[in-house]
Amino acid sequence: MNKQLIECVPNISEGRDSIKINTIAAIVETVEGVKLLDIDPGKATNRTVITFVGEPENVIEAAFRLIKKAAELIDMSKHSGEHPRFGATDVCPLVPISNITLEEAAVYAHKLGERVGKELGIPGYFYENAAKEDKRKNLANCRSGEYEGLNQKLVNPEWKPDFGPAEFNDSVKKSGATAISARDFLIAYNVNLNTTSTRRANAIAFDIREAGRVKYENGVSGKKVLDKNGNPVRIPGKLKAVKGIGWYIEEYGIAQISYNLTNISITSMHVAFDETVKAATERGLRVTGSELIGLIPLKAMLDAGDYFLKKQQRSLGISEAEKIKIAVKSLGLDDLKPFNPKEKIIEYLLEDDTKKLIDLTVSEFAEETAGESMAPGGGSIAAYVGSLGVSLGTMVANLSAHKAGWDDKWEFYSEWAVKGQAYKNKLLFLVDEDTNAFNKIIDGFRMPKSNPEEMEARKEAIENATKYATEIPFQVMETAFNSMEVMQAMLKEGLQSSLSDAGVGVLCARTAVVGAYFNVRINAKDIKDRVFADKIVAKANAIYQNTMALEKEVIAFIDTKM
Repeated sequence: MNKQLIECVPNISEGRDSIKINTIAAIVETVEGVKLLDIDPGKATNRTVITFVGEPENVIEAAFRLIKKAAELIDMSKHSGEHPRFGATDVCPLVPISNITLEEAAVYAHKLGERVGKELGIPGYFYENAAKEDKRKNLANCRSGEYEGLNQKLVNPEWKPDFGPAEFNDSVKKSGATAISARDFLIAYNVNLNTTSTRRANAIAFDIREAGRVKYENGVSGKKVLDKNGNPVRIPGKLKAVKGIGWYIEEYGIAQISYNLTNISITSMHVAFDETVKAATERGLRVTGSELIGLIPLKAMLDAGDYFLKKQQRSLGISEAEKIKIAVKSLGLDDLKPFNPKEKIIEYLLEDDTKKLIDLTVSEFAEETAGESMAPGGGSIAAYVGSLGVSLGTMVANLSAHKAGWDDKWEFYSEWAVKGQAYKNKLLFLVDEDTNAFNKIIDGFRMPKSNPEEMEARKEAIENATKYATEIPFQVMETAFNSMEVMQAMLKEGLQSSLSDAGVGVLCARTAVVGAYFNVRINAKDIKDRVFADKIVAKANAIYQNTMALEKEVIAFIDTKM
């Protein structure tokens, strides 16, 4: 069963004292199974965003320790900064990452808050999906009045804390309050302007953010226009699920628009950026770049890369690394400081440190194969040759998409390149998975066999591992055979000067199919479940025969073009 994972993104009210920041952040890794992903301090805001991830119980234990340590080291009575705040740990959201719902995350948020209130004596509020009443869903409402208004807020019956003391005692005077939530993945994102004017930055923020701006009788001045209930009428902004304000950042000497993108499936980072560019241009300003605070999901970066590639009428079938580079340059994420994807993209930070075969250099891979170990063997090599084959087909598609005079056909070639990338990625995965499957068989043979129960468990483990070691090369066969459609399409429709490249791609795919076929047959003979074995060998035979026929057809076609 897959683990439940949640991310915790506490914002502490300290952005200048690196010793305090690092001491507070380091506390989370005193909890086993919790990984500290990012520490992102801001001097002007005097605020640091800390990000860590793990299984729910471990994460809320780490969050509790962080809140406790922050209350010990930060004195809110002496704090100042550009960002709204009311506590040493100002906010502490829990974000579902995998195999857990938002509702389940809210239960953990409540558990954390109750413990913070009882054991630490820190008051606070549950907001967003952890909120226990509607008016507390909005963080701005919970934090209104900020730290300076906390003494009055805590004793107001309407704003009695959800946890902790309802009084501004000496302990609370130092710690302030904490807002705890469960929420969807939020991107904190700042857009840089070529101005120092906070007023101009705010005007753009009001153009864009969902809440927009208050309506006045004379447009931007005079009396506020009120509705029938006496509330100010608002002119909504362009984008949903976006919060934003303008501010001046002394550290950089520029004004920024600070956005919270609260649901990137509704408004993405790249859409927020482009709409800001339009609004800035209309007001005589220029966007110079942008800044990501904290971490971002890989998909958001890849979507941004695709968005800008489409605007450039470029093929989308390029590597993940190239898409990220396009996103970084198009959004100007490296405008103020270097942007390292390995440090900012959450999936990269969660990657296993174990070195994979596909991480080796070409020469290292050859040396590893030539060594005394039985793995990597023929199955892994077959998968790798297949990945090279479809990479050649993908290359032809990308070259064709970029050919001068073929601009009206770039989408056609882009679609084939995207297909090629998908086949390539699957085959690269299978390079390591074939070796992993072989190792599972070895692990089975190493199991103890000192009594009947152990012998039966060992026998079952070997059988299951052998089945899996047969299924993996079958997947190589299937994927490599299917990938030949990319090369076929490029032979007929792609650059004719690259005919030989597509042809070599077909030959590599054919080699992958035949090599994997050998592995299916040799592993299937050791399977005790003959119904399973016979079925998978029959399917493998069909793919083998189809591949041989297709190879002859392709070679005959190439001969007519040479």
